[in-house]
Amino acid sequence: MTRIVVHSKVGPDGVLHMDVPMGVTEANREVRVIVEEVAAVHKASGQEEWHDFIQRTAGAWRGEIERSPQGELETRDELP
Repeated sequence: MTRIVVHSKVGPDGVLHMDVPMGVTEANREVRVIVEEVAAVHKASGQEEWHDFIQRTAGAWRGEIERSPQGELETRDELP
């Protein structure tokens, strides 16, 4: 059985209603359902998270961008 992630929202009555289609081949199998608040789960990546990050940070820098001195380029011996 494959892992399925379903995003749903608790209704104004405080009850979470979910329909998760598993398919006929999964009929009569025991499953585990874990409910976690989305804000409490650390997400490593994903298109939605990346979009949210861009929306929060785009245009946020209000200062000047300056490049500090880079020093002198080291001269090395040529390879044979």
